[in-house]
Amino acid sequence: MTTKGIYIYGIIPNFYSADMFRSLENSAVYAVPYQNISAIVSDRESTLLDYTDRETLGHLLVHHQRTIESLIGSGFNLIIPMRLGTIVNSKEDVIRIMANGHELIMEVLKKMQFLTEIDLAVTWADFSVTLSEIADDPEILEMKEEIRNNQGKMLQVDQVKIGMLVQAILKGKNQAVEMKILDTLSPFSVDIKTHEVMNDQMITNSAFLVNRIKKEKFEKAIDQLDETFNGLLNFKMVGPLPCYSFFTLEMKVLDPDHIELAKRELGLEEETTESEIKKVYLSKAKLCHPDANSGNGNEESFARINKAYHTILDYSVAVKQSSKDESIFLTKDKVINNLFLVKIKDE
Repeated sequence: MTTKGIYIYGIIPNFYSADMFRSLENSAVYAVPYQNISAIVSDRESTLLDYTDRETLGHLLVHHQRTIESLIGSGFNLIIPMRLGTIVNSKEDVIRIMANGHELIMEVLKKMQFLTEIDLAVTWADFSVTLSEIADDPEILEMKEEIRNNQGKMLQVDQVKIGMLVQAILKGKNQAVEMKILDTLSPFSVDIKTHEVMNDQMITNSAFLVNRIKKEKFEKAIDQLDETFNGLLNFKMVGPLPCYSFFTLEMKVLDPDHIELAKRELGLEEETTESEIKKVYLSKAKLCHPDANSGNGNEESFARINKAYHTILDYSVAVKQSSKDESIFLTKDKVINNLFLVKIKDE
């Protein structure tokens, strides 16, 4: 299912020259300005990611990242990436996102000014050798000897037990090596995020937030690690990159019907405050929380109240992004103007 839309790649500051912005005219993207920032966008068919197959999603990810990295290569070196698949209906929606998230965006741009991301994947150079070494581990040998002494032959259940022990030893070995790598590189990094590894052969799949002036020292530290492990590991470094793992923006579109239901569930007035919302939530949650009512708690009611509270919390954050007013209005005309919540994507 596809519809016409505007795809957002990222947000940049407007301090670049007019010539640089004019250079976008010959590309597939263009800038939508708002005050001192601009969104880099393109007109395209919007795709519902929930209904997208893995291959198409992979192509979309590659296109998304290449576009952002191409912008950096052409001189727009300070860009906050937008979450993959962020599509809105109009330029007005793009401007509303920048307006609502302006304070957050400016804060992130300030933090990112001298930073870059470097991704590092480390694998065993010869995984078969690693597994052979584990097979000679005293725990493995002792288990095999015990099995032979007890029954003389290896049963399928015994093979499963040995396999589980091999897995546990390998996991411990990988974690120890990963800690050595992260400890070595942390002095040259502002922040580190570890991602899920692809298979047992991969020891770490990590992203490092690095100050550009420390990039050379960071790379030398990787070279030293390579020497320390004497060819046992393969180091694959990718970067410098946009700060995908640390500062990707996401836009959440709130549902006005869900907000109305949450208002009714909590019994809120049409004009309220954050402190009143919290007070009402705590009062209602206390009445039905399973842990506080010795068997008289209602788990279903508590789950419903908790969901309503977090729905209203999201809405209150969206309101604060577009207004400095202490009051939070829950009338339909006010709600419809505060449905875009801009935040840093959670990993």
